[in-house]
Amino acid sequence: MEHTKKSEQEWKETLTPEQYKILRQKGTEIPFTGKYYKNKDRGIYKCAACGGELFDSETKYDSGSGWPSFHSPSSEDSVSLDKDTSLGMVRTEVKCSKCDSHLGHVFDDGPGPTNKRFCINSASLNFEKENNN
Repeated sequence: MEHTKKSEQEWKETLTPEQYKILRQKGTEIPFTGKYYKNKDRGIYKCAACGGELFDSETKYDSGSGWPSFHSPSSEDSVSLDKDTSLGMVRTEVKCSKCDSHLGHVFDDGPGPTNKRFCINSASLNFEKENNN
């Protein structure tokens, strides 16, 4: 996988202010407000920063958390995980493997088969709807 590298100025020029705050500054969107929270269409969720494939709609489920949730990424290589000790707690940050952008966090309280809840900000995603031709 080819790694996407841009300067912070280039990221600011290509992302919306909300996307920049979330993807590059590790922010979060208000729960229950994201454009993909209730999306039930079939397709692929991609990184809003670089277009890397992240999640398939078949792994999406309603966790009740207020953010789009997935039980697994599209592939082992599509996301990377880092320890996050901000906010006085230990969590696992989920980042795009292709551009190192912040996507959200993963928790061990999801459904099978992985028992994971990848809790992802809608602003960090673009959705490519499946063509049903």
